[in-house]
This record gives sequence, C-alpha cells and structure tokens, in this order.
Amino acid sequence: MADRRQAHLAMIQGVINRLAQSSFLLKGWSVVLVSALLALAAGQDEALLVAVALLPALTFWGLDGYFLWQERMYRALYDQVRTLPETELDYGMDTRSLPNLTSRHKWRRTVVSRTVLLFHGAVVLTVLIVWSVISRSAEGTGQAGLF
Repeated sequence: MADRRQAHLAMIQGVINRLAQSSFLLKGWSVVLVSALLALAAGQDEALLVAVALLPALTFWGLDGYFLWQERMYRALYDQVRTLPETELDYGMDTRSLPNLTSRHKWRRTVVSRTVLLFHGAVVLTVLIVWSVISRSAEGTGQAGLF
C-alpha cells in the first residue's frame, strides 16, 4: 500500500517540477525578448517599439504568476495526499476542491507575490525607464514620440 502513496506523490512531484522548470524558462524568455525589443527600439530611437516591449513583459508576468499559482496548488495537493489514509488514495490530480486553501493559493495574490513582483516588476520598470528616455530624446530632436 505504501507503494501507491509513493507513486501518487511522485506523480504530483513531477507536475511541480515541470511547473518550476516552465517558470524558469519563461523568465529567461522574458528577459531575452524584452531586451531584444529594447535594443531595437534604442537603435531606431523609436518609442513605439518600447511600448511593444511592454506587452510581452506583462504577459510573461501573468504567465509566471499562473505557473507559481499552479505550483502552490500542487504543493497543497502533495501535502493532502501525504496525510490521507491509504484507503482514500485515488491518484486524483484535481486541485480545485482542496480543503484549507488560503489567500496564498489565489492567482491574483500570486501575481503580486514577492518573488514574481521583484523579477517582473524590474523588467517592466526597465521598459518604462527606456520608454521615458527614448520619448524625451525624440522630443529633443523634434521627432514625434508615442505621447
């Protein structure tokens, strides 16, 4: 019977590992894509391209929050399965009906959690700073900026 619990916990841990790996890769893509768009915008002195860089930055922020939220939900499922009696083990992977969920297990709360906010907030702040610099540069040269 202990093998059933171990197998179920291994399945859940596999999902948690994939979510963590996806979050890591997503952060890398966020930095690469936003950096490329900012470099292109700076090279062409075009504020509109900086605004375009804001879209993937915010999208990746939301996706990273989603992955962390799902990871937290599966950690709660792992904890539940770990303490379930052997007779109630069913290899279920549904996280929607977990008991004892807190505000920590809500997507909106996860998106603004410290780990997600620090990383993606820095990316968005960088985009806004570059946007400001390029807009002011365009004003100084008489080019029409975004605003």
